[in-house]
Amino acid sequence: MGKKNLLQKAQARPDLVKQVIQKVRTEGLVKTFQTVNSRLNSPSPLGYSCAGQVVAVGGLVEGLQPGDRVACGGADYANHAEFVAIPKNLVVKVPDNVTDEEAAFTTVGSIALQGVRLSEPKLGETFLVLGLGLLGQIAVQLLRANGCHVLATDLDPELVKKAETFGAVGILPGSDVESVCKGMTAGYGVDGVLVCAGTSSNQPIELCGAVTRNKGRVVVVGAVRMDIPREDYFKKEISVVISRSYGPGRYDPSYEESGLDYPLAYVRFTEQRNMQTFLELVSQGKLDLQSLITHRFKVENAADAYALIEGAKSEPYLGIVMNYSAKPTQTLSGRIGTASKPMNKDKLGLSFFGAGNYATASLLPPLRDSGKADFRGLVTASGRTAQGVATQFGFQFCAGQFSELLTDDTDVILVNTRHDTHATSVISALNGGKHVYVEKPIALSVEELQAIHQAHQKQEECQVMVGFNRRFAPATQEVKKHFEGVNSPLVVNIRVNAGSIPADHWIQDPAIGGGRIIGEGCHFIDLAAAIVGQNAKSVYCIGTAKANKSAMLNDNVIISMTFDDGSIANICYSADGSKAMQKEYVEVFGGGRSAIINDFKDVTLFEGDAKVYVKKGSTQDKGQKAMLSLWLDGLVAGQPCVSYECLMASSLATIMAVESMTIGAPLMIDLRILNRD
Repeated sequence: MGKKNLLQKAQARPDLVKQVIQKVRTEGLVKTFQTVNSRLNSPSPLGYSCAGQVVAVGGLVEGLQPGDRVACGGADYANHAEFVAIPKNLVVKVPDNVTDEEAAFTTVGSIALQGVRLSEPKLGETFLVLGLGLLGQIAVQLLRANGCHVLATDLDPELVKKAETFGAVGILPGSDVESVCKGMTAGYGVDGVLVCAGTSSNQPIELCGAVTRNKGRVVVVGAVRMDIPREDYFKKEISVVISRSYGPGRYDPSYEESGLDYPLAYVRFTEQRNMQTFLELVSQGKLDLQSLITHRFKVENAADAYALIEGAKSEPYLGIVMNYSAKPTQTLSGRIGTASKPMNKDKLGLSFFGAGNYATASLLPPLRDSGKADFRGLVTASGRTAQGVATQFGFQFCAGQFSELLTDDTDVILVNTRHDTHATSVISALNGGKHVYVEKPIALSVEELQAIHQAHQKQEECQVMVGFNRRFAPATQEVKKHFEGVNSPLVVNIRVNAGSIPADHWIQDPAIGGGRIIGEGCHFIDLAAAIVGQNAKSVYCIGTAKANKSAMLNDNVIISMTFDDGSIANICYSADGSKAMQKEYVEVFGGGRSAIINDFKDVTLFEGDAKVYVKKGSTQDKGQKAMLSLWLDGLVAGQPCVSYECLMASSLATIMAVESMTIGAPLMIDLRILNRD
């Protein structure tokens, strides 16, 4: 996929094309192009199966010590690198009689093992394995270890011969597979099929229906087309299962990232326990991996290995092992230089902590184009994308530790990581004497706000900015101008058709994302305050009663706010609406005037009995560019574009809104609470 051109990628992922088209409609072609281009140009790390020696262990990790040999799994974790950091549920110890090379196959082997488990093999049953690459060859051995008769076929006759060495009955290409299967089973058909092939053809699925017995099983392990023909599958009542990688726990953040294991009594074989089982089978001599290794490369020659896979070399291959030297190939440094031009010390030195999709699409391009700042350092939470983004946007260096951004070459730190790191990063930046911009929310709790406030009191010359961009949007400014001179209180109504987010998304984790009201609802609390021109006095929040929602994670709420001048605001935030409806709609009333903001594209102003102004924008503008420009000007002038008190008040009001929902009563917004010990 990585080497396909844009058209080929679009053909391969029509689901993403639809998202791009929708983004063009709402945000315009230019911004969408920047977002897509940034994503396509970001390199992705390779690898998900490795083995090596432990150099350090987290304090709460059980059963591992530095020096232990381990096998590791997981995309984005067990990468092809000299040093990797692996969550505890994705690492297992290697038995003494298993080599490092054999252990490096653990994740791949667990994929085959999970497919075999789902096929529920029984002693004496007959299985067909379709596709005899690495997964297929391991599956053949696993089925044989289960006491099954195995038939095996592939388009490559050499792979069929290899499967025969493991006890399979080989079916060479061009043979009548259905006849062989029927002949080996007294005409009944095989008990099950493991599809380990990778093809866009539907032929494997059609073949499965023909060769499988009544009430047989088909388990799809490889990536194949799945237009299941009804006739055979219906008449025989064939069960079809798609194997999900290497076992229960896969794609579950609480298991893979947070390290929460499933009880063995209820989930006997998880990802990790599958990995352990695979290594035990290798240790017992039930699996032969050495004969599957056809090539070995030093990591310095990795390009040759991929050239082999891509077909640049015609020689056959099966298992390819990449080896690292016992010692690092280079001296580890805190920084990697990425600059193509010298540092401009006459400009503000901006460093980034975090550079995800929002930062690369909405922050970095306008900051670069402004000409007012010079990009200095970049540190990302995982480090995987840092060098690619740093090179793309002209940073002087990228690094692995936040402390590298606290040196003299940085004037301002922009924090764009996950929400649970915001408060500590802001405090570290302030303690280091740096101005700081933080994407919302600045904090997840009152205690974090208090800690930030204490740090700011010691460094009051350092400006703090929160990314409440909607207050800077052209539509918002038009409305504020329309109500200038109005002395009566305003009524503000904001409706947010937020759309649903999966329950396992990190923002739905109260410890990491804080929930959607703290994570996104803060935008609209600040927007209401900006329109009124005052900080909120009180907040009251109620949410829908749903069995699967706690107060912190409720994303269907009404938030009511009051202000000192008598103004009121109401925010309706819902995740249960239709995607066809615009996302954000704002109404303002007061002094005989009214205004409507429609999704930050259209603005309609009313006065008296007449519609006085209508502005229809071609694209959505939520104010990011204007916000960044005014913020940079404020840094240079020494006068912040938004007061510290205003930003803290909006942040406190957001946290109090969630607290209000837990006690069912309104709460006052008093910044003096930040001074409490």
